[in-house]
Amino acid sequence: VQLLASGGGLVQPGGSLRLSCAASSSIRSINVMTWYRQAPGKTRDSVASIFSDGSRSYADSVKGRFTISSDNANTVYLQMQSLKPEDTAVYYCHADLLMTSGSRYVGWGQGTQVTVSS
Repeated sequence: VQLLASGGGLVQPGGSLRLSCAASSSIRSINVMTWYRQAPGKTRDSVASIFSDGSRSYADSVKGRFTISSDNANTVYLQMQSLKPEDTAVYYCHADLLMTSGSRYVGWGQGTQVTVSS
């Protein structure tokens, strides 16, 4: 199983991006999937999580601007709006999944760069 993160890029302050994290194999259910971000010289911090019961949690710094969602297939999204320069970071997805094979997968995607700059 691999997690493929995509959707990063360069955007102006106030702009929007949607990140995707897709599993390469079929998912039975998501136990939890979390988006993290890491800016240069800083720790990797959680940004948003989605849980098996559909509940979501967000870091205070992104509440009201970011939305995590799932397509109920094999992809989780992070919709980012009203982006600020301080949102600039490499964004990683981390997943704890139950696969249709019955096995459990826990792992990281490869990261996607988000740069917010004018």
